[in-house]
Amino acid sequence: MSTSNLAEFKENLKLRTKRFAHDCVKFSLDLPKNTLGNHIRGQLIRCSTSVAANYWASCVAHTVPMIISKLSISIEEADESEFWLEFAVDEKLAIKERTEKMIQEAHEIASILIKSRQTLQNR
Repeated sequence: MSTSNLAEFKENLKLRTKRFAHDCVKFSLDLPKNTLGNHIRGQLIRCSTSVAANYWASCVAHTVPMIISKLSISIEEADESEFWLEFAVDEKLAIKERTEKMIQEAHEIASILIKSRQTLQNR
């Protein structure tokens, strides 16, 4: 990948992870105001925003091990976001149609980041 393509890829993924975080936050704010809704809200807001924050941090990291570490955190947080979205549906706090795109996006982001991490580890 050329330097300009890599820069464009990074910027697009930065925007995509931030958009994912915004979508999850908006969804979370609509969850019921009860014990379980509050718990899922807090967890989903924390992990979805962490996907973006840690990916952004990986883009300015100074060493390959630091980049890999930040990517690994983003992968874990994307997977956790997917879990909480599915859990909200399982508990009937949300309808599946409302979460499908976010679940797919969490999965796709994790897949992209896993491939990026593998590429760095194989250098």
